This record gives sequence, structure tokens and C-alpha cells, in this order.
Amino acid sequence: MSITSSDYSRKLHNLYFARFAVAIIWVGLMLAAAARATEPSILLTALLVIFPAFDAGAVLWQMRADPAGRGSWAVQKAAIALSSVVAIALGIASSISLPAAVALWGVWAIASGVPQLLTAIRNRGAGGQIAQVLSGGISVLAGGGFLYQGLLGRAMMAGVAGYATLGAVFFLVSAIVLSAKLRKVSV
Repeated sequence: MSITSSDYSRKLHNLYFARFAVAIIWVGLMLAAAARATEPSILLTALLVIFPAFDAGAVLWQMRADPAGRGSWAVQKAAIALSSVVAIALGIASSISLPAAVALWGVWAIASGVPQLLTAIRNRGAGGQIAQVLSGGISVLAGGGFLYQGLLGRAMMAGVAGYATLGAVFFLVSAIVLSAKLRKVSV
């Protein structure tokens, strides 16, 4: 493994731990807010905007951390644009209708799961990508479920939090796998 590859693996390791921590905090806040939500609220809207906005920022950080350009820049740029647009759209939709926000979340999960899957496949040399491949695939499937439920008029905010919990676990697994790989490299 070259120094550049090892440095990138270390940066991915740190990013994955950060994404895990932020997601777990977000899930706790979302579950607390969703437990009382029967209609749109400022807190739910803020939480629904924050999650995809953070996702866009994390993908941008990952691109900047990769000077060798191992990732697909076009796929990652599309993921950033998509998450940014979804953050704005969720801000609008969630202030009008919770089921509309759930349906939009489903569209985002599908559309962001595909680039995550492709990026993880391209980053497989950096290590810790199996969980990211699974996460991308599950995003596509869960997104279909959210879209369907939202179109049926169901506001599944706790389900959205559960989905984010699973994503957090996948980031934690990837970070742990990268930790083991980095320990082997440093020995």
C-alpha cells in the first residue's frame, strides 16, 4: 500500500467514524421529535434538512481527501448535488406534509444508494468497503419502501430514523475494518 493510499484510508476511517457519530445523534433527536409528531414541525423540518446537507458535506470532504482521484468524481459530484437539492426539497415538503417528506426521503435513498454503491466498489482498494456496498444496496431497497409508504399517505418518521441507524452501523463497521487495516500497515 502506498503512502497516498494509506493516508486516504486514514482519512476515510476518520470520516466514517464522524458520519457514525453524527448519524447516531441525529437518530436520537429524530426519534424524540417523531414520537410527538402528528403534523409538520420546525424541529422535524430542521432534522430532515440537516441529514442530507451533512451527507453532501461528507461526500465533498471525501472527494477533497482523495488527491489521487480514485473515486468517480462525476458520481460523487452528482451525489453532492442530489443531497443538496433534497435538503432544500425536504425543507419545503416537510413543512407541508410528512408523508410527502417520507416519499421524498425514499427517492433520495434510492438515488443516493446507487452512487454510494458505485463509490464503494471503486474504493475497495482502500479497505472497509463491504459495509458500504451493502449500505448502498439497502438504501435502494429501503428507499423504495419509503417512497411507497409516503405515496400511501403514511408519515413514517421513526422508520426514517431506523434507516439512518442502519446507515450509521455500516459506517461504524467500515471504520472498524479500516482501523484493522491501518494497524496492519503500520506494523
